[in-house]
Amino acid sequence: MRFEDPTYLYLLFILPLLFVMRMWMLWKRNKALRMWGNRELTRRQMPDVSRHRPMFKFCLLVAALALIIVMLARPQMGTKVSNEKRHGIEALICLDISNSMLSEDVAPSRLDKSKMLVENMVDNFTNDKIGLVVFAGDAFTQLPITADYVSAKMFMQSIDPSLIQEQGTDIAKAISLAQNSFTQQKNIGRAIIIITDGENHEGGVIEAAKEAKKHGIRVFVLGVGSTKGSPIPDGNGGYMADNIGQTVMTALNEKMCKDIAEAGSGTYIHVDNTNQAQEKLNAELAKMQKNEVASVVYSEYDEQFQFVGIIALIMLIIEVIVFECKPKWQKRMSLFKPKGAAKEA
Repeated sequence: MRFEDPTYLYLLFILPLLFVMRMWMLWKRNKALRMWGNRELTRRQMPDVSRHRPMFKFCLLVAALALIIVMLARPQMGTKVSNEKRHGIEALICLDISNSMLSEDVAPSRLDKSKMLVENMVDNFTNDKIGLVVFAGDAFTQLPITADYVSAKMFMQSIDPSLIQEQGTDIAKAISLAQNSFTQQKNIGRAIIIITDGENHEGGVIEAAKEAKKHGIRVFVLGVGSTKGSPIPDGNGGYMADNIGQTVMTALNEKMCKDIAEAGSGTYIHVDNTNQAQEKLNAELAKMQKNEVASVVYSEYDEQFQFVGIIALIMLIIEVIVFECKPKWQKRMSLFKPKGAAKEA
């Protein structure tokens, strides 16, 4: 399942605003009704008015609008699976999402710069398999190794430091997880690409890089940030502070990055310009041994927007045929309803 034009899905953010506006309008109406006198008496003077039907119609309209937005995004379902043979390498991208990556010493921030770099990587991969590991004080696989580049770019959109509760930077854990995430295929080049500011808070990272090297895996490090240091935004207009109230400063640790790359028989690249860093990395990866890579690919997709459109149309039809006023039988019941009876539906 995929969306051909996923940008339209951002329109779904207007739906909560519609509900807020609806609640505000109901509040204004109820306030005006209270000015006329007793609420129950006012309601009995308007037997045609239904309390729940307008909200039911509104919910139908909002649901139909949501489906129309999904329809515009063109949902598609893969219908034909093909096994393709490609000549490439396997690469695991390890992305640092610790709080220090929120620093804005590179525009727009270290993390956003890193995400743009990964997207550029994905655009340049053609016959290779890629995977994505995110790490901070812990590490987990965001995307298992695959040749599905569309999914890789979609997963990038949801990456945020909040994905990992345990803060810190444990690069060794990320390397170990990535090392165990490759396929069992033999005679193929494997690379671990670490994107970080090098502020490693745990030990064992050099040993982990050397262990990866023993298994024929090269470790590349892309350093993001400035060596001069900068504060970390706290998301509330200020900056993060330590236990004694001092502003926390973070700087790119190039020495750590270089040591990791050297231990892993890789290369360290400073990301000061995304395109230049990408070109340097591509040149290094091109030197690695390529082998035949088997990939399962959905080669044909069927449009599913018709099905979504039919459901939206049915909802709109129901909204039209359901009137806001009560039906005659319900009006008669409300007129003769004894005092203290349960509220009407």
